[in-house]
This record gives sequence, C-alpha cells and structure tokens, in this order.
Amino acid sequence: MQKPVNKNATRNAAKLLAYLESVAGEKIITGQHTQTVPMEEITYIKETTGKLPKLRGFELLAYSPNINYKDSGEECLKEVYENQNTLEQALQFAKQSDSIITFSFHWFSPIGGKDKSFYTENTDFNPENVLTEGTAEREAFFSDMSAIAEHLRPFCDLDIPILWRPFHEADGEWFWWGSKGPKVAAELYKLMFDYFVNTCRLDNLLWVWNCRLSEGYPGDDYVDVVSVDIYLPEYKRTDYKEEYIELTAATSKNKVAALAEIGYLPDIDMLKESRVPWAYYMAWSKEFCIGEQYNSKENLKNVYNSSYSITE
Repeated sequence: MQKPVNKNATRNAAKLLAYLESVAGEKIITGQHTQTVPMEEITYIKETTGKLPKLRGFELLAYSPNINYKDSGEECLKEVYENQNTLEQALQFAKQSDSIITFSFHWFSPIGGKDKSFYTENTDFNPENVLTEGTAEREAFFSDMSAIAEHLRPFCDLDIPILWRPFHEADGEWFWWGSKGPKVAAELYKLMFDYFVNTCRLDNLLWVWNCRLSEGYPGDDYVDVVSVDIYLPEYKRTDYKEEYIELTAATSKNKVAALAEIGYLPDIDMLKESRVPWAYYMAWSKEFCIGEQYNSKENLKNVYNSSYSITE
C-alpha cells in the first residue's frame, strides 16, 4: 500500500491517496478543471450528462504575487480577473462536498516579466539562479512561496486534502520553470516540497509530479502521484495506454498515475476493457469542455454514464 511521501501527512490526505490507489485499474475518477467562480464547465456537464465530476480542478494564477498589471494585455487581465476569488470558492465547495480537489498554478514569474509571465517568452526570470544561495531570484521565489502557503493554509487547518501539482509540464520549455530543462524544474519542486512540508507544515498536500522525462524525475521520496498532460492534435479513440507506459517507465511504477490535463476524453469503453490504471483524468477548461470543438456531447455522456466512471 502506497504511503504519502510526507511522513506527517494528515489523515484525510493519506485516506485520499489510498483511495486513488484502490481505484486505479478498477474505475477512473472523472475530473474537470475550472478557472472562474461561476464554473461554467460544471454547469455544462450537469446539463449534458445529469452527472457531476468527482474531481474538480481550481487555478491559482490570480494569486501570483508578481503580476505586472501595467504591462499586461487584455487577454491576460481578463484571465486574471476571472480567476480571482476561486480559492475562497474552492474552500467553500470543499466544506460542502466530498469531491476531490486539485490545484494548478500558472505562476507569474517572481521577478520581472510582462503580460502572462508564466510563459518563458514573457519573462527573463532565470530559474537556475533560484538554486544559488543569495540571489535575487531565490529570495523572490521563497517570498512568493510564503504568500502562496498562506493561501493554502485554510485547507490544511480543516484537513481538506489537495492534489497539489506545481511546476507542471516540466518536460517543455514554454513555462519559466521548465526553461532550463526538467532537471532544474525538479530541483525547484524539491525546494518547494521541503519548504511547504518542513517549514510551513502543509501536511494536507499530496504531491503530484507532472513530467514524462526520466532526467527530470525528483525521485520517489518526493512524489505521491505521477502525471502527464496530453493534448492530441486531433480526436482519436484512446485509453492513453502508450502514454501510461511511457510515463511510468520514465518516472515510477510504484506510484499512482493520473491524466492531469487532457484535451480529449479517454474512450471509456476501451478503458473498461484494458484497465489501464489511470486513477483519474482532468479535462481542461472552457472550450475543451464547453461546446463540441473538442469533445462531443455523445462522448461526454458516454464517459459520465459509464459504470467504469466515478462521478459525484
């Protein structure tokens, strides 16, 4: 039985990890990302399928301490304003529901940058410098983490477990934390793990690593869930079996595995047959859920009404 990597994990965090492990290969937990307080995606799923996702994803980008409002475009500002107050909403939702909560964090660079500075192209922030004592980058990095820890603390105080997925998509260079390669991103992740676990005592977090490259794996001592983000160029029926094999070969076969972000829903009938042990999936927000640009209503209904799916 898999134990949380945080030896002081709360009872509910340990319970959630055990649940994820028990589900994998037997069923799959349905999940949906949201970015706004109205959570339009959830309404759409309910109206289309009559069901609700068991796992709900929330975004922290608006809580980044260093947002350059002056040099941000309309699209960036709209995304920030739409995302405000979502943590307060997530807390209220978690108090009233037994749904599973996961957080994504498009972290605006701790120093400098403009517009959506979580993108490498919009900032000159060098993550490699965070690894050196005494640098401005390291000081800003820890300052931001301190602020984010306080936003997470109310969940810890109530022992609401969170699937915490920082530094996601570290197998690419498009986000600043991956701009110097997955090894650097893994070191940033370990710094955060140590700070959040040993200094801040955020013992309600389960740690989700999101990279499919072996050279970037932080190690089994730091990871509860291995995960991958997959956006296929076009729809095809799939259980994401090849991606599962690739992910676990590059990371660990001893950890719960998840589809942390997907564009196209898995084919639930294929999954029911193959039993690829994904514990959960989370479809991305807005057009990836609403409308039929990516997922047809028929497929959505098939997934949510399958005996292999776990819904709310």
